[in-house]
Amino acid sequence: MSVAILMLLLGLLLTVKGGDLFVDAAVWFAEALGVPKFLVGATVVSLATTLPELAVSLLATARGSAGIAAGNAVGSVAANLGLILGITLCCTPAPLDRHHSARLLLMAGSAALLCLLGRGGAIAMPWALVPLGVCAGFLWHSAADGHRHVRTSSGRAATPSPALLAGCGMRFICGAAGIAGGARLLCDYGAALARLCGVPDGVIGATLVAVGTSLPELVTALTALSRGEGSLSVGNIVGANIIDLTLILPLCALLNGGHLTLPWQSIGLDMPFCLILCAVAVTPPLLAGRFQRGQGAALLAIYGIYLSLVIRT
Repeated sequence: MSVAILMLLLGLLLTVKGGDLFVDAAVWFAEALGVPKFLVGATVVSLATTLPELAVSLLATARGSAGIAAGNAVGSVAANLGLILGITLCCTPAPLDRHHSARLLLMAGSAALLCLLGRGGAIAMPWALVPLGVCAGFLWHSAADGHRHVRTSSGRAATPSPALLAGCGMRFICGAAGIAGGARLLCDYGAALARLCGVPDGVIGATLVAVGTSLPELVTALTALSRGEGSLSVGNIVGANIIDLTLILPLCALLNGGHLTLPWQSIGLDMPFCLILCAVAVTPPLLAGRFQRGQGAALLAIYGIYLSLVIRT
């Protein structure tokens, strides 16, 4: 068991460090283009920090561990909202720009859509194409917003030097390698640890693996808070959750021949709590125009209840 734990921790380290390198390169490119901070968080950083979850779930599906795939995908959203957004709001409640309220509604709607699609015990074609379309539309619209901002604010994009481009390229490559290697270790030894402990794969997926693959979002949030950029942190979490909810499980279903069977834990526990956390995250800012510190405390409390129920299953 000690070997499995050590290899699991090594997988987490590689995944997090790989995601960190990937995020650094992505943010550099976005800032060079003059994209606003919320859009950087909601698109470039969100897509980059979602790669660990995507890589782990796809690899777990390919290896027949649907419990880890589903637990990681939905559990990561719960960790992003309950743990990371909860910490962020407890430290720095951020005002909400009404222009971005649609993204909050899209996040909640994506959670409801996933619950609806999975209510029969599986994510299956052709309905799995619906959330994929939502994800594509979200990324296209966010990219279009960023492009419009670049044109209106600066008139032309910055031209990085070849040396800086080469350095960013190396960070992308090293980050991708770290994510791929870490994902493989997480899947292999996460499943092994579940068997050794006699617990379902979904429990490991929704706890250790989900929190582990959410560490890039946590690192991004803490870094943004240290710089007084609460808006970047919130934008990253919202964007990452939309991508998690609309991309990962549908792609897993496609990889699995168009049908992904969900464990009971995902249907009866993970998805309902994900929907509750989305409601708590979305309602106060939409009504009051800003996120609240008490809202962060509520998210942390709900996430604590969720973890205790998962561990007891």
